[in-house]
Amino acid sequence: MNKMTFPNACQVMRWHFHPLGFEANMDAPRSMVARLFDRSTGETLLAIAGIPCMAIMAASDVERIIEAVEAELEAFQPAPLLRNAS
Repeated sequence: MNKMTFPNACQVMRWHFHPLGFEANMDAPRSMVARLFDRSTGETLLAIAGIPCMAIMAASDVERIIEAVEAELEAFQPAPLLRNAS
């Protein structure tokens, strides 16, 4: 089974989400906070806390995290669209 450290897993996720910016930090021994942001402005597009993870993860775990972030991104409605709807 292919395993990687948390920093290496974060690099894989940065590559995956490019050209958006991606950063993640472990907020507890078994969970992380992930943030997608606009590289040109630094504006946060999406932040998710409490994503299950480990300091050493299998490639399948990294794929699961990517899929969870993508699902949240798809469900996300930009604030300007919500303001215009009222």
